[in-house]
Amino acid sequence: MEFNKEAMPKHIAIIMDGNRRWAKAKGKPVSYGHKEGAKTLEKIVRYANKIGLEYITVYAFSTENWKRAEEEVKALMMLLQNYLDDYAKRADTENIKVKILGDISALSSGMQKSIENCMERTKDNTGVTFNIALNYGGRDELIKAIKQIANQVKNDEIQIDDITEEMVSDRLYTKGEPEPDLLIRTSGEQRLSNFLPWQLVYTEFLFIDKNWPEFEESDLDDAIIEYQKRTRKFRSKLERKKIWI
Repeated sequence: MEFNKEAMPKHIAIIMDGNRRWAKAKGKPVSYGHKEGAKTLEKIVRYANKIGLEYITVYAFSTENWKRAEEEVKALMMLLQNYLDDYAKRADTENIKVKILGDISALSSGMQKSIENCMERTKDNTGVTFNIALNYGGRDELIKAIKQIANQVKNDEIQIDDITEEMVSDRLYTKGEPEPDLLIRTSGEQRLSNFLPWQLVYTEFLFIDKNWPEFEESDLDDAIIEYQKRTRKFRSKLERKKIWI
């Protein structure tokens, strides 16, 4: 696929929705949907690396997902841990850098070890940065950032008037990364579900009536082409400030 290289998105975020309903529609257990969804994810990340995307961020497990059935949560965690272990083994051949966004302290010691090993093994890779939002909640992320800033004010390290957008951004899991240019959500749902609320304020949204296990490389191509048709309008921080004066 030939893209307009000058209008290529640097960062695409994906809410991978529809694994469970896809499995149920086929008369299969929920775990089957998650396994097929994981295969789709691996395929899409490899393709993202091939076409030169710089960042891809996916919503793998939210803080709200703990409310699901215990059996499903255990199966998901095992699937994710095996996924990370596999990436660590292939670190030298695929040139994909893996990062985890979320509170890993609530995860099992085995999962934490797999996360640390995968991130360490892939940290010097120069291809696409693959962000996995795991035990991630957007509001929780913002509360953590606010608490850090509040503590600095309390300790007289900064003044209230010193607080800026950059200061907040630098305390998020995505510190140092560009904000997503495009958000894709599959399965036809049209909401953010507590995903990257700070980072997505100027992002283009694309909702697709296809469940995640059915998502193909050609769908990513179509999403990028649709993105390139849109005219993105940004205001400078000074212009945004003037609006409120």
